[in-house]
Amino acid sequence: MISGWVNSHREAVIRLPLRSSQGREEAVEVVVDTGFNGHLTLPPSLIESLGLPFRRLGRAVLGDGSAVTFDIHEAVILWDGQLRRIPVDAADTDPLLGMSLLFGHEVSMQVIDGGSVFIRLIQLS
Repeated sequence: MISGWVNSHREAVIRLPLRSSQGREEAVEVVVDTGFNGHLTLPPSLIESLGLPFRRLGRAVLGDGSAVTFDIHEAVILWDGQLRRIPVDAADTDPLLGMSLLFGHEVSMQVIDGGSVFIRLIQLS
């Protein structure tokens, strides 16, 4: 189980352990964003400091209808107690955790300042 909290901006936040290209682990606070269908976004400055390798260009249509192109890198994260390689979209925004990473999980939260956030793997039989 992964746990976090609801901050004063009413955002669900967790600390996500990331591994740098040198193997150094760094916990990054990320906002759970159910409107984002990717895995994870990180600001380019953090991607650079972690030395995450570039993989390809991505393209998306934003909520206002405009199209953007962005870099996609690769990160190793600790998720459900397991190391996992995921794509990371470079974006000049706060780090966001999206629905592709949440797929197969249940998310529950107490939507109050300081409320608990829990992300649990769904056990399918």
